[in-house]
Amino acid sequence: MEDVVWYLLASSRGGETRARILQAIDEQPQNANQLAEELGYDYTTIRHHLDVLTDDNVLKRTGDGYGDIYLPTDQARHNWDTIMEITAHVHTEEP
Repeated sequence: MEDVVWYLLASSRGGETRARILQAIDEQPQNANQLAEELGYDYTTIRHHLDVLTDDNVLKRTGDGYGDIYLPTDQARHNWDTIMEITAHVHTEEP
């Protein structure tokens, strides 16, 4: 999991955005619209990064469609301290 998170946050394009998303979700699980508003990104940008994090088993969706809340997967939650340490290394300025 640590290798995947280093790649997603520090080695690939969009890593800073994904780091900001994970930090926001660490404070409170949210849906894509809430994240877009809080972080100041376009909704489609947030959805793209949520899809990447979901595809790589870092986040999971819960709900019944529109307005689904994003939460860490069990695997990510087990490694959450490491994930938060990695996000701290990623420069996370406002957009």
